[in-house]
Amino acid sequence: MNLAPLAVLPKSALGLLKEVARHLLRRPVVGLAVAGRDEDGRWLLIRRGDTGTWALPGGTVEWGETLVSTMHRELAEEAGVETSTFERVVGVYSRPDRDPRFHAVTVVVAARVGQPVRGPMNALEIREARFFADAELPTDFAMSMKDYLDAARVVAPTVLE
Repeated sequence: MNLAPLAVLPKSALGLLKEVARHLLRRPVVGLAVAGRDEDGRWLLIRRGDTGTWALPGGTVEWGETLVSTMHRELAEEAGVETSTFERVVGVYSRPDRDPRFHAVTVVVAARVGQPVRGPMNALEIREARFFADAELPTDFAMSMKDYLDAARVVAPTVLE
């Protein structure tokens, strides 16, 4: 990376730029995870390409996007699901150690989801999407996804972490 253009900035401006970047980059990332069930009560999970472990479909909220539009976009991109209906907020999780990549605030929602109409859009990111009955759920979950799914499987007060 060539930083030469930054060298022409006055030292005070460069210091200010670094301080602004430090504050912008040290903010939690907002994400959404979808605990989706089909009409048979089976849970929709995706297998991650990086770790091979299972997870709920979801991702970060993009600039200008609502949580509902994030839900629909992530289900379409990661699982090929084009029909879904929001049911409830399962919880909001914010413990900094949940994701080793960054500090995330994750809103976990329950939704009724339709069947996939195609595979995941990015085969490097998502290997597959599958439905699982409660008795068939895998044990190898990514990061905190098992906590999120366990909370969605019971009718209880919304979790706030």
